[in-house]
Amino acid sequence: MFSQTKKAIAWKPKNYVFSIINFLIQSIIMVALAVGVIFINVLREGDASGFVDYFSVAGNVQNFVYLSVFTLVLNTGVYLYLYSDLRDFMLKTKNIILVFLVVIISFILEVILGNYVSIYARPIALFSLLLLLLINRRTAIALNFIFALFVFVVDVFTNQPFDAPTATVSLVMTSAFGIVAVYLVDGIGSRIKTFAMGLVISVPIALVTVLLQIIGGADTYNIIIIAAFSVTGGMLSVVVMMILLPIFEWMFNVLTNFRLEEITDHKSKLIKVLINEAWGTFNHSLVVASLAETCAAAIEENPLLARAAAYYHDIGKLKQPSYFTENQHGYNPHDDLTPELSTEIIRSHTKDGYELIMKHRLPQILADVAREHHGTLPIQYFYAKAKKYTEGGELDIANFCYPGPKPRSKIAAIIMLADGCEASVRSLKDRSRDKVEAMVDKIFSDRMEFNQFSDCDITMREIELIKQAIINGLTGVYHDRIKYPDYVKNATNAPQMGSNDNNKG
Repeated sequence: MFSQTKKAIAWKPKNYVFSIINFLIQSIIMVALAVGVIFINVLREGDASGFVDYFSVAGNVQNFVYLSVFTLVLNTGVYLYLYSDLRDFMLKTKNIILVFLVVIISFILEVILGNYVSIYARPIALFSLLLLLLINRRTAIALNFIFALFVFVVDVFTNQPFDAPTATVSLVMTSAFGIVAVYLVDGIGSRIKTFAMGLVISVPIALVTVLLQIIGGADTYNIIIIAAFSVTGGMLSVVVMMILLPIFEWMFNVLTNFRLEEITDHKSKLIKVLINEAWGTFNHSLVVASLAETCAAAIEENPLLARAAAYYHDIGKLKQPSYFTENQHGYNPHDDLTPELSTEIIRSHTKDGYELIMKHRLPQILADVAREHHGTLPIQYFYAKAKKYTEGGELDIANFCYPGPKPRSKIAAIIMLADGCEASVRSLKDRSRDKVEAMVDKIFSDRMEFNQFSDCDITMREIELIKQAIINGLTGVYHDRIKYPDYVKNATNAPQMGSNDNNKG
């Protein structure tokens, strides 16, 4: 699921030219699809030569021109929307192909079912559901209406086997129930639950269709048939979406909520290795994940994405797990190394994590967070240790800093802050709320002092919300506990069951 939380990249003239050419190509493909629909409709009449005749009739040619112009106008609307809301998304050709591939597949299915089964059997919510899960809710709602208009224009100007009023009903149904489906499915992380939602979506579609038929004076038999087709269309929207979604996830390496649930399962490949070989790192990641989810919810980011990023942010430590404190058991190998070599080992886990995530074809955002979650911060411990062995105590701190880049998304910023705060608070002997607040304030101040959020589109208000979420989360994890008395074995005067005075006679 795409969410533009990075600072917007400034476009160059070549980006405009490139994106416009892409959209023109897609417009030509969509017009070609409409020509294909015309050919299918002519074949239904049993005379293939009629296809050429269609374009020799002035009225038909005029309709085709209208169709082409409308298609270009609608695609211009898609371009302007994506440029306004998802500008960085448009910079990658694969993303433009993704959007139009969803358009093409949804359109073909609607045409086939509309022509050969019934217009009411069309999977009218398929397009919006795919965009919801592959991009985001806002895009699904906005482009669903444009898609509905495109299907309507093709219905009207390509001699479809139904009249204009029926095509208008299809337009209204696609527009309305595409949005209804988005709100019903949004936030569901289970494929099974989403599949079950197909029936829920089908019910209002069937009810509205039946009411329209009753108002139109249809007989009982036709009403029942049309209601059955409507239920079929609603179910098909979800069934086909569930079939296509894994293909899109694989082809475009898209991160959906379903995939987030799968890659954060403790049985997933890298997580299993982390549990077996670096239990301390995994335990730390669990706490960071809990904090990150709360922080993401506080600033209206995707909590599931924050959790996944937290699970994988330190995955690079798998290369040399024993060199990290949380995985050590008494012996510290850094005691036998120079501070410079120790620094190199510690800071390499960000690069190693990036490479490991990409090697396993996990989503790009997880790899970016693994590389960015320490930004360009110095490794203070080994810097201070090196100063002790340096004549005059002067060193270039840049040689003891992480290589970066700095966080470029809000999720990366959340992980940086949650990671630093959890590790620091864990080291405190006194974890009272005052001490936790003081430590969290210090971590936030350090990150601000080193200008770690200059490449990230995050506001001061959001940083403050993250701070409060982390403080509340850490005081909850490390809250004070009462000291339980020792269990006394074989005490002669220990009370026995039923000996309480309140139980007497």
